[in-house]
Amino acid sequence: MNRRPLSPHLQIYRPQLTSVLSILHRGTGIVIAVGSLLTAAWLLAVATGAEAFNVASCLVNSIPGKVLVLAWSACTAYHLCNGIRHLAWDAGFGFELHQVYLTGRLVLVGTILITAGAWLA
Repeated sequence: MNRRPLSPHLQIYRPQLTSVLSILHRGTGIVIAVGSLLTAAWLLAVATGAEAFNVASCLVNSIPGKVLVLAWSACTAYHLCNGIRHLAWDAGFGFELHQVYLTGRLVLVGTILITAGAWLA
């Protein structure tokens, strides 16, 4: 068996903005799916009655709960912004290298602005 390194060689490969954003897009999709299940559980607690709602409310309003909701909202904002970027690519726009990096940076800025706007409003 040949023992050659994988391509690209993982110990010398430098992650690029495009590869990091691509991996983040997939990861945020998973986080959104899990967050949606938790939202459904919260809605079930609301429909069940006051006692279940109080338990769910205490969990959501705890520090870990707030961190999870913040992370979920940031993932949702990122996935939305990057999804719009992908729609532009599907329409045939933004394939020049400088445009790819510009829109990648705009996705990150948009994510921060949307998340901050949602939490500070």
